Amino acid sequence: MAEQGKLRFRQVMGSVASAFLGVQSGRNRERDFTQGRPRDFIVMGLLFTLVFILIIWGVVSLVMRMAQ
Repeated sequence: MAEQGKLRFRQVMGSVASAFLGVQSGRNRERDFTQGRPRDFIVMGLLFTLVFILIIWGVVSLVMRMAQ
């Protein structure tokens, strides 16, 4: 497991993805609050949000082009 006080990149990414979907387990949430750094989750959350917005924008643009 990760060293005390620091989560691996993959663990942070998985936790943020689970939070986006609303399926975070209690055990992982507890781990995040005890070992995680808020900065890591904030940065990853902003990146996930940006990617989500870009995907939605791309899908809407594609549908609009197909409708013309």
